Amino acid sequence: MSTRSILIVDDEPAIREVLAAALEMAGYRTLEAGNAQDAHSLVVDQKPDLILLDWMMPQVSGVELARRLKRDPLTAEIPIIMLTAKGEEDHKISGLEAGADDYITKPFSPRELVARLKAVLRRSTPAGIDAPIEVNGLKLDPNAHRVSVQDIELTIGPTEFRLLQFFMSHPERAYTRSQLLDQVWGGNVYVDERTVDVHIRRLRKALGDEYKLLIQTVRGTGYRFSTKVTETDNT
Repeated sequence: MSTRSILIVDDEPAIREVLAAALEMAGYRTLEAGNAQDAHSLVVDQKPDLILLDWMMPQVSGVELARRLKRDPLTAEIPIIMLTAKGEEDHKISGLEAGADDYITKPFSPRELVARLKAVLRRSTPAGIDAPIEVNGLKLDPNAHRVSVQDIELTIGPTEFRLLQFFMSHPERAYTRSQLLDQVWGGNVYVDERTVDVHIRRLRKALGDEYKLLIQTVRGTGYRFSTKVTETDNT
């Protein structure tokens, strides 16, 4: 199963079911929402890799939801494909102006959908984001979901994995506990900021005495991932 997750937003359960089946057959993990409010909560919480968004929905339209997501820095980078039964040019333009990355008019074949989806993901994915990351012998492989030190695989929990992946992808920068909660746990998860401290301790323990020093405490701020030796307290 691909690590890529796709959020399907459509008020018709039958359509969501068909789309989910096609995407899961293609190896994607799917999430579903029947309205804009539920969709927004899932986007903030789960941070899907792409959103399939129906144009016509009750209360809040797909276009309005797209505008909201693109205005929020936490969700602005998530690509959106608009789905609609309307084929008029002005609707297509409105969708693209709202921030959609592509536009598919119903009806469409599952094969076309998957092809368009792959194309949007390729355009929106920064180069190397799926490539293994290695720092001084510490290697994280996002696709295999493995962490190793000098080619010896470590036992590491899923939250610690996401935390380490974020740190290794954003080295030499200090993050507050609140920022780490938003980026790793999701902004819709209501947990105490001290939860970060617990997982930092677990991550350091999993990394061992030598590599735990890469996870540095920044007093008065939070934490950073750095290869530069400091006098910081890493206990």
